[in-house]
Amino acid sequence: MKLEILQVPDCPNVPVLEDRIRQAAGKSVEIVHRVIDDLDQAEAAGMAGSPTLLIEGRDPFATAGQVANVSCRLYRSESGGLEGAPSVAALREVLDLGHR
Repeated sequence: MKLEILQVPDCPNVPVLEDRIRQAAGKSVEIVHRVIDDLDQAEAAGMAGSPTLLIEGRDPFATAGQVANVSCRLYRSESGGLEGAPSVAALREVLDLGHR
């Protein structure tokens, strides 16, 4: 399974996302990073804010009406708040779907 993180330079939420991916999928998972620094690149890559996780080229957390951007991306937490990366539980769910 190909995991790719689209990010702006020095995004503080990338290490959080990486850690959560490893918790959800195991330490040996390979993650590729692509740094995006302008809106044209974000549109072409399908980045809806930083960080964006692509599984096999698809954003499993995409929402209707979402637009490409190079700002910070926020994800809904289980408690209803917002966080800079998807939860471990949400990642386990989408990573499991990626294996099917």
